[in-house]
Amino acid sequence: MNDIIENTPTPPGSERDDSLRTIGHISYALHAIVAIGAVLPGVQGSIVLLLAAFILDLVQRDEARGTWQESHFRWRIRSVLWAGLLYVVTIPLWLLLVAPGWIAWGAISIWFLYRVVRGWLALNDRRPMPE
Repeated sequence: MNDIIENTPTPPGSERDDSLRTIGHISYALHAIVAIGAVLPGVQGSIVLLLAAFILDLVQRDEARGTWQESHFRWRIRSVLWAGLLYVVTIPLWLLLVAPGWIAWGAISIWFLYRVVRGWLALNDRRPMPE
């Protein structure tokens, strides 16, 4: 019986749809605070906010399974994982010269901000994210 419920499309405006969208807006907002803080000098969003959003997405993604919003959970989780990996991989640039490190981390931060904005706009328009 649970399989039938989980695979039933969530109609826009339903309680489940609204709840998932609220979670999505909260997660994108937390991601945006961190992403903007990473791009603007002197403004720093806390890594705790990013971890809170990441954990929220991991915990709630099963609730979104089978809905158009599942792609948003996947999008946000992948964005954080890729950005984290890219930051770690570019750490040696900081050890060689500071300027290449700043450039690499700036580019990663801009890419992350782009992913946040693109996803949030799609969520607002009730559109799924591409695979």
